[in-house]
This record gives sequence, structure tokens and C-alpha cells, in this order.
Amino acid sequence: MDWSSPIWYASYILVLIGLAGYGSHRLTIVFLYLKHVREHPKPKELFKDLPLVTIQLPVFNEMHVVDRLLDAVSAIDYPQDKMQIQLLDDSTDETVDICRAGIERLKACGFDAEHIHRTDRTGYKAGALENGTRFAKGDYLLILDADFVPNPDLLEKTIHYFSDDNIGMIQTRWGHLNRTYNVLTRIQAMFLDGHLELEQTARNRSGRFFTFNGTGGIWRKSCIADAGGWEHDTLTEDMDLSYRAQLKGWRFIFLNDVETPAELPVDMDGFKSQQHRWTKGSIQVCKKVLPAIWRSDVPLFIKMEATAHLTSNFAYLLLIVLCFLIYPNQQWQPDFGKFSYYIVNVPIFFFSSVSVIVFYMVAQKALRPGSWWKEIPYLPLLLALGIGMSISNAKAVIEALLNHQTAFIRTPKYGIGQANRSDWKKSSYKAMKSLTPFVELLFGFFFLFIVVEAAAGARWSSAILLLPFPVGFFYTSLSSLIRLLPSGTSDSSVKIVNRKAP
Repeated sequence: MDWSSPIWYASYILVLIGLAGYGSHRLTIVFLYLKHVREHPKPKELFKDLPLVTIQLPVFNEMHVVDRLLDAVSAIDYPQDKMQIQLLDDSTDETVDICRAGIERLKACGFDAEHIHRTDRTGYKAGALENGTRFAKGDYLLILDADFVPNPDLLEKTIHYFSDDNIGMIQTRWGHLNRTYNVLTRIQAMFLDGHLELEQTARNRSGRFFTFNGTGGIWRKSCIADAGGWEHDTLTEDMDLSYRAQLKGWRFIFLNDVETPAELPVDMDGFKSQQHRWTKGSIQVCKKVLPAIWRSDVPLFIKMEATAHLTSNFAYLLLIVLCFLIYPNQQWQPDFGKFSYYIVNVPIFFFSSVSVIVFYMVAQKALRPGSWWKEIPYLPLLLALGIGMSISNAKAVIEALLNHQTAFIRTPKYGIGQANRSDWKKSSYKAMKSLTPFVELLFGFFFLFIVVEAAAGARWSSAILLLPFPVGFFYTSLSSLIRLLPSGTSDSSVKIVNRKAP
């Protein structure tokens, strides 16, 4: 036996234990969800006189969806004299003219609507919201991103919760306008359903901190001010403000039975840019607020949950390390006997892999009780996609740890399903070039070699368990690289003006 084999094996087991720890946290979320899901929140009372609400719509180069957004906002069932609409436009293309025309159309219909266009994008979305709030007339701010299409009863179902003066924010659950558009959108929907239905509900109703999702929610304006306002030093300003507000004692409510539909990215580049931004931003927030959380006097169980939440994306680093340890472990794993092998590996496999399957299936069963089983065939690809995204997301974690500032890459919205958006691939929005897909492709070939070698050696269990690795890396790499072909040149995400974040 090679002298280094115990070292390789120990490192391999330690990484798996780390991943299993995050897996056990998922099971904790499932337990809390099942325990509290029937504890539906209720408003303290109903407003006798409905309050004025300012609807803030931050947009940047959203030519395909702005009109859809404005039409949906104008159809919200709320007294017209109790709504102020702010279109917070940072666009640099023809979206500016579309926004201006859309606001004039609303004004002609009697709405109090304003087009606020910035040429200096300081702070990106956070800066736009901060700037708009200075001119907000309402005590409550409904925030909707450009790809959202609110239902008419959104305010009717949410505003009365603010009759309790301790409530600072109401978050609704995102729906998916194009869930079944392609395989990628189906998997994304499953990812988001797990977070929104299980995590948000479990955290909120068990008394733990949970966060605003950046859109589809309403803030009390005084809560934002009390927490220090919108700040620009992270890419997830929503998560940052949420933790600061809750540390100030404000209470939040998550309404999982109020759905606000949105459009999912339909191409891999858009999905990667979105996930990279969310991952990097969460680590930035972790560095910023986690020390304050542990210095606060909130209960220990809240501190522990906040720590698990804010550090969860470190799992991508563990996954990358695991990628480099799998082959040495396959070659030089010490022989401790089959009994010891299963005693060690079965629990780790359960908490690191089975927990993920349980997590997402519980979410689907809750949201689609009559058809949840139709999502089962997509579970293997969901696991593979999570693995394939590890390179891009691990890069985001490292950038955050090293304080590396990058441009804010927003997710493209194509207006899928609209009559004039039948061919979104012809959009003028182009992708940002990256070497990441080539690295993913190399990882795909490397793990294909490992799987083939395991199969050739009749190690069938290893071959089957490792199969999601080449599938995931080939899926994420080839889905991005195909845009380099003539038919895929516009199948892309969008790059924002390449300025460094403040």
C-alpha cells in the first residue's frame, strides 16, 4: 500500500463529511417545513383606509419585457390614487425610449407614474432603488424586477400584514412563467421551488431569519431607513439589507400561498451569470454580516441557521476539491474491509446525495400534489447540473473571498411566450465570453475517463455514482459552447457595461 493512500483517503472523507453537513442541513429544513407548514400567518387587522404604495420597477436594458411589466402593474387591483409607479431605468439602449413611452401611456390612463432614468449607474440595482426611494411618496415599497408579471391581487393579499407595526417586509413566492419551456427551465424551477417553498417557509415560520429575494416583495420604507438603507458593497443587496433589518428587530413574513410569476433564463449562459452573481453576493454578505450576527443577542438556533445559510455556497469549493480527490482515492484507497467501507460511506452518501433528492421532491409534492411524480425523471439531471455549475460558482466564491470586484452581469429577459418574442435567439443582447466552459469541458472528459475506467474494472457502483460528474460538466460546457456555432451565436446572456462595482 502506498504511504500516501491514507492521506488521500482521509482528505476525501473529510470533504465528503463537509458536503454531508450541508446535506443534513437540508434535511433539517425539510423537518422544520413539515412541522410548521400549516401555521399560516394572518394579518393583525385589515386597513380601513388603504395606504399609499410606491411600486418600484428597477430595469436595465430590458427592451423585451418592459411593456409586459407595465401592463401587469397597471392591472393590479388597488385604488389608482393609492399607487405611485416608479420606473427606475438605468438602461443604455432603446429600452429608455420604450420606458418613456410606457410611462406616458400610464399617465394618460390616470396613473401617478414616473420614469427616473440614471446615466450614472453607481450601485447598480441597489443604487437605483436608493435613488428612487428618495422620491417615493408611499410608506410601502413594492419591488418588481423586469421579468416579473404580478397577479392583480398581489397588493390585496399582502398589504394588510403591515397593520402590525413590527412587520418590515413581506415576501411572496416566485412562480415560473416558462417552467416547461425546455429542460433547463424545468430544472431551474425545481431549484427555486426548493428554496422558496421549503427554505423560506421553514425559516420564517420557525422563527429564524430569512431574506428578501430581491423582487416580488414589499418593504416598509421606515424599515429600510432604520436598517441603514440600500448599500452597494455586495452583489446581493437584498440579502444584505434583510439581515441588517432583522438584526434591528424587524419581523418579516413569507407568504408561500401568494405567487408572483417570473420568467426563467432559457439558456445556460443566462443561468450561469445569475448563479454566479447570487453565489458571489451571498459570500460577500457572509463576510459582511456574519460577525454582527454572532455578536448580537439573538438566540443560538438563529445564529446557527444564519451561519448555515450564509456559508452554504462554500459547498461548491468542497465539490471542486472532491473532483481532485476522487481519482486518487479510486487508485489508492486503503482496504479496510467491506464492513468498514459501508459503515463510513453509506451515511455520507445519504446525507450528501439522498438528502438533496428528498429536499426537492418534498418541494414538488407540496407545490404540485397531483403531478409531483412527473418531476422525478429530472432529478438525475438536477444533481448533474449542480455538479456542472461547481466550477463557475466556486470561481464566484473565490472572487468574493479575495475581494475581487467584477461587473454586475444581469440575467437576460426575452419575453418568452409573448407574441412578438417567438424567436428569442435573434435578440441583440450578446453573451460575455468566458473560459469557464472550456474548463468544464476538460473536467467532463476527465470524469468520463474515470467512469469508463471504473466500468472496465467492474466497479459498477463507483461508475454509476460518478456518472453525474461527466454528464453535469458536459451539459454546462456544451450548452455554453454551442453559442459559438453559427446557429447559437445569439443564444446568450447579456453583459452589462464593464465597470467595476463600487
